[in-house]
Amino acid sequence: MLRVYGTSARAASRRPAEQTVCWIARGQAVPSSAGMGDSFIMTTSPARVPAGSDQPSGRPRVVIIGSGFGGLFAAQALKDAPVDVTVIAKTSHHLFQPLLYQVATGILSEGEIAPATREILRRQRNAVVLLGDVVDIDVTARTVTSTVLGRTSVHRYDELIVAAGAGQSYFGNDRFAEFAPGMKSIDDALELRGRIFGAFELAEAADDQAEIDRLMTFVVVGAGPTGVEMAGQIAELAHRTLKHDFRRIDPTTSRIVLLDAAPKILPSFGEKLGGRARRQLNDIGVEVQLGAMVTEVDADGIEVKDSDGQVRRINAATKIWAAGVQASPLGRLLGEQTGAEVDRAGRISVLPDLTLPDHPEIHVVGDMMSLNRLPGVAQVAIQGGRYSADQIERRIAGKAPRGPFEYHDKGSMATISRFHAVAEIGNLKFEGFIAWMMWLVVHLFYIVGFKSRITTVLHWLISFLGRGRSQRVATQQQVYGRLALEHVGPHFEASKTGGLKDPSTGPSVATSESA
Repeated sequence: MLRVYGTSARAASRRPAEQTVCWIARGQAVPSSAGMGDSFIMTTSPARVPAGSDQPSGRPRVVIIGSGFGGLFAAQALKDAPVDVTVIAKTSHHLFQPLLYQVATGILSEGEIAPATREILRRQRNAVVLLGDVVDIDVTARTVTSTVLGRTSVHRYDELIVAAGAGQSYFGNDRFAEFAPGMKSIDDALELRGRIFGAFELAEAADDQAEIDRLMTFVVVGAGPTGVEMAGQIAELAHRTLKHDFRRIDPTTSRIVLLDAAPKILPSFGEKLGGRARRQLNDIGVEVQLGAMVTEVDADGIEVKDSDGQVRRINAATKIWAAGVQASPLGRLLGEQTGAEVDRAGRISVLPDLTLPDHPEIHVVGDMMSLNRLPGVAQVAIQGGRYSADQIERRIAGKAPRGPFEYHDKGSMATISRFHAVAEIGNLKFEGFIAWMMWLVVHLFYIVGFKSRITTVLHWLISFLGRGRSQRVATQQQVYGRLALEHVGPHFEASKTGGLKDPSTGPSVATSESA
């Protein structure tokens, strides 16, 4: 059975379980008629394979946006609930972001901190995992629209959990990203690995001392946990791992600079632990420069403005940006539709039960939400995801909702170098080897998968007890792939995948929409 609808009428006219397919053959004129405009939709009913969240069970549909800590733990918490769960994420993996710097510095492989989401949820029969970048949420129609390589899908929901996380913020200077990658994705970590190890290789081949100095200078911007851990591991890499690997250069003479506009490092840890961390960084050869605001970044170095107003330049081939985060743009999208406030970092204000005003079916968790000045850490996302899942189960069962969300702070930790870390758990503060061991145990616990835990321990033994790093492979594709894709434009990937595409990506189109 074939129906033809005008695109503006498709949502109102389609029956549940129908699949919408828009197809325009190459070189074929697009028919038009009154009320149909310049395009048409051909639908077949019923669809042979229900798309994504279009489940035939009749149970409530829960759509989860994001496969990070908030999204994954929410999905797992709904394992036994009488619902159909659809997890939609930009990547096919769950990323353990706190260990990205170890991928960038050759300690761990990307697979150990980024297992496939569908493998994690393979035994959860009520869960479907879909790859896609969510580009729209319609809170009135209760639909989520996602795209991947020119293919568009629309999914209806009864309950929505938005856990899309946050990206890197350059504080309005997005041009810095070309020369100073952030630390938010596997792609970022692999690019940085290529830049770091590649800098030593290029220095070995260089003859000019000024060029060698530039190549062997590494600048990390941001003195929070990520920046501190990254600077510490680059120092360990230069002073221990690569010490005897080169003939023309001495890696131990590398210059590692940690910059921050703030007056303290690790400010959330307090003055005592922050001071201890700074002294340990100095001991392993990291220059800590505080009160230094970055004003310009280019291929050859970085310009900073000190607190006294003086502007100076640091010539460095490798720059790493670990300062600031910006919540997913979905926060602003939801704010525009619901009237909820959105702050400068893109976080949307939520009610005490993590929902939006007049929309108890929309739950926002993790880095995207703004509530009681909660920090953007994994535990907030984990606890928020579990809380929202429990609220959904209660609503479905007709039970009274739980009280307001309460975050239980389980502490903060940051490694400085091998055998040295700082940790704060409640009123207790730890440093040195004890804190480092605590850090190892906690992070090992949250790594997903038995195999990943075993291989992680083996790599830690190699790197921390010995001098080796088992993940030192770096390629030009890792270093320049991101910039090349940005150069060729957003339609390049879709143009190389074959098959039917969305109208915006080419003349041949296929769009599935779940009712």
